Formats: sequence, structure tokens, C-alpha cells
Amino acid sequence: MGMSTAATISDFCSHVATRRTTTLTGRNRMQHGHGRNGYKEGSITLGGAVAMGTGVMIGAGIFALTGQIAQLGGTLFPLAFIVGAVATGFSAYSYIRMSNAWPSSGGVAMILQKCYGPGAVAGGAALLMALSMVIAESLVARTFATYVLRPFDITDGPLVPILAVAVIIFAFLVNVAGNRSVGLFSLVMAVLKIGGIALFGIAALWSSGFQFAPASQAGEAVSATGFIASVALAILAFKGFTTITNSGAEITDPHRNVGRAIIISIALCVVVYLLVAFGVGSSLSIDEIVAARDYSLAQAAEPALGRIGFYLTILLAAVATASGVLASVFAVSRMLAMLTDMKMIPHRHFGMPGPIQRHTLVYTVVIASTLAVLFDLSRIASLGVFFYLIMDMAVHWGVFRYRRQEIRAAAPVLLLALTFDAVVLAAFTAMKLQTDPAIVLYAGLAIASVFAFEKIYLSRSLVPQSGHDH
Repeated sequence: MGMSTAATISDFCSHVATRRTTTLTGRNRMQHGHGRNGYKEGSITLGGAVAMGTGVMIGAGIFALTGQIAQLGGTLFPLAFIVGAVATGFSAYSYIRMSNAWPSSGGVAMILQKCYGPGAVAGGAALLMALSMVIAESLVARTFATYVLRPFDITDGPLVPILAVAVIIFAFLVNVAGNRSVGLFSLVMAVLKIGGIALFGIAALWSSGFQFAPASQAGEAVSATGFIASVALAILAFKGFTTITNSGAEITDPHRNVGRAIIISIALCVVVYLLVAFGVGSSLSIDEIVAARDYSLAQAAEPALGRIGFYLTILLAAVATASGVLASVFAVSRMLAMLTDMKMIPHRHFGMPGPIQRHTLVYTVVIASTLAVLFDLSRIASLGVFFYLIMDMAVHWGVFRYRRQEIRAAAPVLLLALTFDAVVLAAFTAMKLQTDPAIVLYAGLAIASVFAFEKIYLSRSLVPQSGHDH
């Protein structure tokens, strides 16, 4: 996933200093590790950026969400991936235009500050982005546990959250070992999982005689609301492209290659997702996919590829989800460190040594582990949808309202992206109010709390305070 080229937050300090009103003191620069192992402009190639984006996307989208998308989308669930890709394409337009104009390692936070200034709206939306990344981390960790335990016919119980927390801690230890370890492990895992998943889809389709339809039409008729709600989960499967945005200044020729990398990574994921969707659909009925929604690929592998295929799919899922957690832990800690440096969130050492990104690694692991213990896959994914779509809508509206003329963005495309998000969010909310109203309440309270927290924090921190650390 090219993480060896991605760097710690250290030198990012100097890059964003011109974009904010407050600057770091000499002591803060030392605590950030300024000048040591920092990011390097032009250090990520186009191929590396594509690997980064696809590496984050592939894993959660396939292993964690295929069954849930099929449950909502019924026999049309492969189409949900296509519609989700179209919606993501419109959504990516805002990020591409802004990154082409101002390529920055501030990423999404930079875009929001450019649109709204250093206030509660930018801070709240940026924090929602970071939290949605933490949610994705816990989602993939819990998926890892369900697949690893599948050969033992364990689908629930305390072992699921225990294994989920264990793989998060493993990702933390690899990250602590340094960026070189992250990059080497991530690159190998990316090649294995993308190739393996593609081969699974092709083999499943081959065994079914390339029947691009579910093996059985069993199941209830799909409502329009249900299908649109399934698109919300499909969009969540593509959201990893924002990782490329967050490394904008580090990509070679960023004014051109950030956009190219985003487009290529989304296109590659569409191909892989559709191969798997049709492969699963050709082996299992919709009812069977829904019954095995947390481990649908493994369930589909056995009738298509035999018992050996079943075990190979389990191994592939373990590799894919473990590497996905690894990439997610790195990306989230980096995002939180960026927000800390940009004075958008507070920071406390709590007696921990080392630079800020080391501390945010710990915070990330604690939050993700808590989510993995408290919520099942469906609820974790639902929280991710609410957080991400609200943030995404804030980006589109901000670009449309404040920056579209400056970056020469097409207003109809921005409004279409905003409309896609609004319609999908409304349908997903309506569906969840019927099936799980508590998660809608949790999400609403959490989003309101994030913006309230940012308003209170920023109203105090924007007032000059001498001698105050972090």
C-alpha cells in the first residue's frame, strides 16, 4: 500500500504553518520530531498512491460489507456496487479539484479549512472523518475475527471481540516498529489480497458457467429504500480513496497525480468488487448470503471451489483484513496527528514518551478496540455511513459555496454529489429507523457531540494563550 513512502507527521508541521494563524513554538517542534523521519514532497509515485488507496479500500468493502449490502439490496446487490462507484466518482470530484489546486498533507482537514476557515464546522467535519476511519478499523478487525473463527463454526461469543482487539494490537505493534515495517508488510499484503480476491471471483464465476445472477431468486422483494440504503454501504466501501487526498503533497507531480491516483484506485476497486459480488451471487442464494453475511465469501467458496477453496478463502480473508487494519491504524493516527498540529483537536501526553503520532496510535487503538467490543459488524458499519456522509456533504457544500470559482469546479457536478449523499443518507436513515432505531440515536448524539465539542474547544484555543503546550 506504499506506506513506506508515507511518513510521520513531523515535517508536516512546517508545511501547514502558513495555513493557520497559530504556530508551533520551538519546544513543540522538538516534541513533534521536526526534521526527523518527516514526510518528503514527491516521495510517493503514482503507482504507490494507487496502491495506498486500493489497499485501504479492498478489505472492508469485500469481506465486511458484501453480506450486508446483499441483505439490503437483494438480487440487485451487485448493482449497488456500481451505483456506489458512480456516487463515489461524483464525490471524488470535490477532493480532486481541491487537491489539484492545493495539494497538501493536510488532506481533508485542509479542504475543510480552505472552505470554512479554522472554526467548528471545519473542525467537526474533520473529526468525523477521523472517527469514520477509526470505525473502519474496528469494522475490519471484527471481520478478521469472524473469518478466522469460521472453520470452528464460531460466529458469536467473546472470542470475536477478543480476536478483533488482538489484531488491532498487532497492527499497533507493527506501526510502532516504524514506517519501514509498515511499508514492507503492507506492500506484500496488498499484492496478495488483490490478486487472491480477483482469482476467487474469477474461479467462482468459472465454476458457475459465468452466470451473472444469483444462484437463486429466493428472498423478499427489494424496496427502493432498501436498495438505496445498500448503496450507502457500497459508498462506505469506496471511501478509502481519501487516504490519497491526505498524502497530497507527498505524491509526485501532485497537481496531476492526486486526481489520477484517486480515479485509478476507484476503477480497480470497482472491478474487484464486481468480480466478488457476481462470484458470491453465482454460488449462493440471497437468503444464504444474508445468513452468512459476516463471512459470505468463505461460505460462497465451498460450493464453488470445494473445501480447499473454503480454507484458502479464510486464509485470504485473514491476510486482507489484517493488512487492512494495519493500514487503517497508520492512516487514522496520521490524520489525528495532522488535526492536532493544525490546532483542530486538543492533545494530551498522559505521561507517554515519543512524538504526537505515537500518542495518537494509542488513542486510535483504544477507540477502535472499544467499538469492536461494544458493537457488531452491522452497527459499526452504520456508524461509519452516518459519519462519512455527513463529512462528505460538508466538503461538497463548502467547495460549492466558497471555492468553486477559484478552482474552476463545475457547479452541477458538486450539486449532484451533494444530492447523491443526501438521498442515500435519507434512505439509509429511514431503513435503520425501522430495523435499528437505537443506532440512529447513537449516531445523532455522537455527531452533535463532535460539533459541540469543537465549538467549545476552538472558541477557547483560538484565543492566544502564551506558554500553553498542545
